[in-house]
Amino acid sequence: MTDSTKEYAVQKSEAEWKAQLSPAEFHVLRQAGTERPFVGEYTDTKTVGVYKCRACEAELFRSETKFDSHCGWPSFFAPLAEDRVEYIEDSTLGMKRVEVRCANCGSHLGHVFEGEGYGTPTDLRYCINSISLTLTPA
Repeated sequence: MTDSTKEYAVQKSEAEWKAQLSPAEFHVLRQAGTERPFVGEYTDTKTVGVYKCRACEAELFRSETKFDSHCGWPSFFAPLAEDRVEYIEDSTLGMKRVEVRCANCGSHLGHVFEGEGYGTPTDLRYCINSISLTLTPA
């Protein structure tokens, strides 16, 4: 669920989001749902380009930071810039995680994990739902 008290650059009512997004997109982006693993269109994509928020088109990740984590969702080791995403402590499901949201519209993207041993420059894995993204090829 997005933070209704925070002011985002892109502000829409729930009805406006429902009119713009498919039911599956709305569930993930606006209700912090998760798509099933290994079904997203960008899980194994190698296309060079920029990944944007599907809700507001803010540029979030570059293909150069995408890596194969074999976890079932697209994984990145860094956002395009730190001001493109925001982090929210998430203690649902009985564990502590860090939710990643679009800083432009507050939409849920996925979670970020640290210290998993991937050979990436940041030791971070941004585990992002494909349905939260749109890829613009270079």
